[in-house]
Amino acid sequence: MRILVTGASGFVGCHVVTALLEKGHRVTAVARDPQRASQAPWHGRATFLAADIHAPGCAERLDASHFDAVVHLAWPGLPNYAALTHLDRTLPAECRFLGELVRAGVRQLLVSGTCFEYGLASGCLNESTPSQPVTAYGMAKNTLRGYLEILQKSHPFRLQWARLFYMHGRGQNPGSLLPQLDAALAGGQPVFNLSGGEQLRDYLPVEEVATRLVALLEHPGFDGIVNICSGKPISVRRLVEEHVAAVGGSIRFNFGHYPYPDYEPMAFWGDGTRFYHILNDSLRYSEHPLTGKPCL
Repeated sequence: MRILVTGASGFVGCHVVTALLEKGHRVTAVARDPQRASQAPWHGRATFLAADIHAPGCAERLDASHFDAVVHLAWPGLPNYAALTHLDRTLPAECRFLGELVRAGVRQLLVSGTCFEYGLASGCLNESTPSQPVTAYGMAKNTLRGYLEILQKSHPFRLQWARLFYMHGRGQNPGSLLPQLDAALAGGQPVFNLSGGEQLRDYLPVEEVATRLVALLEHPGFDGIVNICSGKPISVRRLVEEHVAAVGGSIRFNFGHYPYPDYEPMAFWGDGTRFYHILNDSLRYSEHPLTGKPCL
């Protein structure tokens, strides 16, 4: 397939472009910063196009007729989830850009959504859980999805809305939890400050996230929302303790130093059943995503 990927030099984008190339797809990678793109693992293997997708006329320049599908991963302003720019600047620009791509002929569009669309819902969250975002970022993403669903009524296309949960791995923002922990270990810091650590979250390695997004793209018959998640809750305490053990480090955790975030429930994780149903027998797994007990 001929695939256009936006946000190609970002954390998820780098891994998605690499995974697409490994599957034999022809990729045009779009990013704003040529210097950052030159350091991406896919550099020299994918066709690179430097572009600001929110600039007027960008969609026309990309010429959607050249591609079988678009993977849209770009979104500025993260990880500041509360910034109002997500709503008053990014959202209108996203609607304009993606709307122009669809009107120009894109027939399959995979967009990265977020678990923040679920808001403060607790427990195991499936795709039918009501969307009640409480952050500007979650609200902007959820509104963009609504816009695209309305657009489908006048311009038919496949919309694959992939709700990402938490990720970790190479290329992650240095301000994220595990990169900060690695920096503390490398610097020989004796103590690492955290929140209470009892909150339950859903984590996947970013390489697995990329693999699942590519697999979803390769099933163009699917249209709708799908969670990209592990389906297995893990406490932040256990996550950091296991990470330190895995890298052979030693550090004392100061749990309770920071308050728990007020924009997240104490316990939530994704239900991955729909993703496995989409893939059906195309991928083989050693175990059910919810350890044999899906919460439906």
